[in-house]
Amino acid sequence: MRVTTRSEYPGRALTCLLAALALTCAAHAADDFKTGGPYVPTPQVVVDQMLRMAGVGEGDFVIDLGSGDGVIVLTAAKQFKAAGMGVDIDPELVKLSNDTARVLGVADRARFLQQDVFKADLSRASVLTLYLLPPMMLSLRPKIFNELKPGVRVVSHDYHLGEWEPDDQISFDVPEKESVNGVPQATIYLWRVPARVAGKWEVRVAGGETYELNLRQRFQVVEGSVAAGGKPLRAQQLKLRGSEFSFALPDGKGVARFSGRVRDGAMEGVVEKPGARAPARWTAVRTAAGAVNIN
Repeated sequence: MRVTTRSEYPGRALTCLLAALALTCAAHAADDFKTGGPYVPTPQVVVDQMLRMAGVGEGDFVIDLGSGDGVIVLTAAKQFKAAGMGVDIDPELVKLSNDTARVLGVADRARFLQQDVFKADLSRASVLTLYLLPPMMLSLRPKIFNELKPGVRVVSHDYHLGEWEPDDQISFDVPEKESVNGVPQATIYLWRVPARVAGKWEVRVAGGETYELNLRQRFQVVEGSVAAGGKPLRAQQLKLRGSEFSFALPDGKGVARFSGRVRDGAMEGVVEKPGARAPARWTAVRTAAGAVNIN
C-alpha cells in the first residue's frame, strides 16, 4: 500500500501531509487515478488488524497493490511467516522495500516490483491487500473479481469496492490518523472472492431426487429458482461465501438444507433432510453457463 508509519519516515510523512492540505482534489485527480493516491502514513496497528482480519498464516501468499514502503508484505513475512509480493509505481519505494526485506531477513519470502498495478499478476495471491483511493478501487474491481481464485481474501483500508459489498467490516479508533486526514478512525473491509455459480445446474441427491437449479449472480449475491420434475419450488437462504455455497428447499413439512463447495464447474456437498438419520450426499453439474453481473 502507499503508506508508511510516521515514526519511520517523518520527513516524507510531513511533506505529504502539507501537500495534501495545500492542494485541491481537482488539481490532482489525474495523478491520484494513476497512482492510487498520495503516499500517506498508516499506523502499524491498522496493518496488523488487516492481516489478522484476513487470517494470514504461514501458507499464504499476500499481494499488496500500491505497496508503498512495503509494510504490509513485510509484516506478513516477519510476524505471520507468510510469503508475498508488493507492487508500486515508485522506484524509490520499491528499492526501500526490498532493502528493508533484506535487513529484516525476509527477502526470501517478500519481494517488491516496480509495476503498474493493472498489469500485476494476481494468480498466486491467497490474500490481496489494498489502500487506494475510490476511483482506483473501482477501476481495479473487474481485475480483482476476474483474476483472483474463488476464496481469496481481499482486505482494504478505508476504501471499498462500491457495489461489491464486503462480507465483513470493522471500524476502530486510531488517534494518530487524525493529523493525516482529520478522522481518528480506520475502517477495514473484507471480501472473499466468490465462485462463479450463475447458470443452470442439475442437482442430484444420492439415492433420491433430481433438481433443476437456475442461478443469477451479482458478485456474491445469488438468487435463483428450482424445479423438481417440472414442478417449481421456492429456493431459500442462498448464500455464497468464496467457494462455499448453501441453499434450502421445501421438503414435505420441513426444509432440506444443502451445503457444499464449488470446484471446477461442479458442486458437491451434503443435504440435511427433515427426519433423516444422517445427511445425504449431493452433486451438481452445470448444464448452461450464466453471466455474472459485476457492474
